Amino acid sequence: MSVDTNEAKKVYLDRKAEERARLFKDPELIYLFFELTRSCNEKCFHCGSSCAPGLGHGPSVEEFKAVLDDVKEHFDLKKLQLCITGGEPLLYPGFAELLGYAHEQGFRWGMTTNATLITEDVANMLADTGMGTVSVSIDGLRDTHDRQRGLNGGYDKAMRGIQNLIDRKAFRHIQVTTVVNHKNIGELDELFEIMDSIDLDSWRVIGIEPMGRALDYPDMLLTPDDQRYLFNFIREKREQGIPVNYGCSHFLGLEYERDVRDWFFYCGAGTHTAAIRINGDITACLDIEDRPEFVQGNIAKDKFSDVWFNRFQVYRKPLSSLCKECHDCEWEKWCAGGSRHSFDYDNNKQRVCFKNVLF
Repeated sequence: MSVDTNEAKKVYLDRKAEERARLFKDPELIYLFFELTRSCNEKCFHCGSSCAPGLGHGPSVEEFKAVLDDVKEHFDLKKLQLCITGGEPLLYPGFAELLGYAHEQGFRWGMTTNATLITEDVANMLADTGMGTVSVSIDGLRDTHDRQRGLNGGYDKAMRGIQNLIDRKAFRHIQVTTVVNHKNIGELDELFEIMDSIDLDSWRVIGIEPMGRALDYPDMLLTPDDQRYLFNFIREKREQGIPVNYGCSHFLGLEYERDVRDWFFYCGAGTHTAAIRINGDITACLDIEDRPEFVQGNIAKDKFSDVWFNRFQVYRKPLSSLCKECHDCEWEKWCAGGSRHSFDYDNNKQRVCFKNVLF
């Protein structure tokens, strides 16, 4: 990396630090997540929400509609993306009614899905209800994907679902997301050939995170060598002009920041991002550990807009304020304690830090 490139990155990271300080005082809602259900037809070993078949669904369609009405009244919908997630969102009763209503009210929306339920008819429904973006999970080659996601035939069903979306030619951005772990990292090159052969808009490649069920499988977590291999793989593909991105998580140091994704690190939980959990709780990023102190209200008794504007203080200070090691680190200005979803709140330390791994 040239000195000029290094210095340019420092300028942008300084701007991000200034923006973070501003957003703690004046947050801007950009991503609103609806957790429609914890039920899923797969049972992924790494699921951060521990979803599985037969688990419960979220608030009723009418309760979600009330949130949409409130958000439409108090926020600029041109700046806001509604993000639909689960479980498998398509299992939620009233899915088409709810998202059709969101579309009619002017919301832009996208979804995270395993795509196994996306038939041609479902792809048509998603187009009719205005879905703009979609991220589909593919976590390895056929046998690996099926084994890790707990559904025989899941890979083939998901790939058919992706093709049904592509064939519909109605969606702004179709993305595949792959969660890389210690056992499937060797399949990245073959997976790339597959993803490059279909008409995707991007491939999002992220490392397994120590949260949810993944905490029960420490042998599947990435080693330092795995991490370096992963980031070099992504950077190599991007240098070739191929739309591969790392996820939003973690400060990566000067060598990798902006080289493996289209933006510089910033954890926007509670300043850019909010969510409604399946029990109606109002919180920030759904990947953050579900703890009482992070619940800011509930849609059964609180208006979302009131909660957003008048609470959320727990998220509107640097995470590094909880961790002496982070607070005293020379990278704190740009990292601010890292991602909130990977923080160990019992011991006040970051579970995922790339200092001494990448930089």
